[in-house]
Amino acid sequence: MIQKLRLKFVAICMALVAAILAAVFFSVYFAMQRNIEDLSRQLLYRVIQQEDPRRPEIAISLDRDRVVYLPYFTVNVWGSTAYVTGGTYRDLENTEELAAILSDCLSQNRQEGTVENYHLRYLRRSNGLYEKLAFVDMSMERAMLREMMASYLFIGGAALLLLLAAAVLLSWWATRPVEQAWRQQRQFLSDASHELKTPLTVILSNAEMLDTASLEDRPARWADNIRSEARRMKTLVEEMLTLARADSMAPAAVFGQASLSEAAEDCALAFDPVAFEAGKPLEYCLAENICVLGDGEKLRRLVSILLDNAIKYGAPGGTVTLTLERRERQAVLTVSNPGEIPEEELPRLFQRFYRADVSRGEQSGFGLGLSIADAIAREHKGALRAESGGGLTRFVFLLPLKR
Repeated sequence: MIQKLRLKFVAICMALVAAILAAVFFSVYFAMQRNIEDLSRQLLYRVIQQEDPRRPEIAISLDRDRVVYLPYFTVNVWGSTAYVTGGTYRDLENTEELAAILSDCLSQNRQEGTVENYHLRYLRRSNGLYEKLAFVDMSMERAMLREMMASYLFIGGAALLLLLAAAVLLSWWATRPVEQAWRQQRQFLSDASHELKTPLTVILSNAEMLDTASLEDRPARWADNIRSEARRMKTLVEEMLTLARADSMAPAAVFGQASLSEAAEDCALAFDPVAFEAGKPLEYCLAENICVLGDGEKLRRLVSILLDNAIKYGAPGGTVTLTLERRERQAVLTVSNPGEIPEEELPRLFQRFYRADVSRGEQSGFGLGLSIADAIAREHKGALRAESGGGLTRFVFLLPLKR
């Protein structure tokens, strides 16, 4: 799919570029053709007005250093008699070639035109007793056009190749977020299926046992298992819906003034007994009156996720620490717990369904908590990062203070 998208991107880019270059090419070609033809006509008018036709020279200036002299000749016609009166052609008098040129020219009954068989452009003027004709060679014009167009075609071809390479590179750059999102979506579906498979299997197994057992033989634990796994599935679906709303880029609710100090204190009081029972005491030091612009409930959820994660995955017997302080124009909330995470795994902690702990199936939860916390942080224009070192793992939440 991604490869097809890249090919389509390159094809569209090259089609647009080719269309633009073709339009420019033909515009330049016809403009140059018209300019050269106008110059040729002007020089024909100048020649035909000269009383001494041996003196003028028909020249087209291509640039400062290049001047092209066009072959020409003039003819006076009295009735059926014609005389070559000047020009650069020699041995043209009384030739069949001259007769054919004059016959073609006079048969057209036009003041100016072309004799295609001999590549000549002509201009006629009547002087009463005789008619004067001036001819100029067009092959030089066409040769100049071919030379210039060949140069432009070479430049255009080189430009197309360079643009093709640029389009290929741009296609890789432009589709990288799509490829990443596609890969994450597939991983998300795979992990979600894996997480849902276990509770569904338990529910179905207990339901089948309830169906086959008699009323007297049905233990209450089978029904309790079904209810427990159903609640687990409900929690998973709610967390997935939370992340789906974050991915939908829906407009955030109107934020108001929220006390991050109160949110952190409420969470600390709620998790203090949980940490004590887990044998990982909670210590906290919270600055007062830190107000931010946001949603108080969502900020409580973010702090709760960080504390739950620290208690759940912290080293046994270690102390979990929660701090909140004011640094310049930011509120900085830090949750730390004993234990280190390998450096290469830190960027993956906020991926959905990911757990740094190798015993993935033995821990409760689904591996979505940190993803939800990261989504809440981004929604509040803040940043959430993970650090590990010195025997500790720290999650740092930065949020601008309310002005």
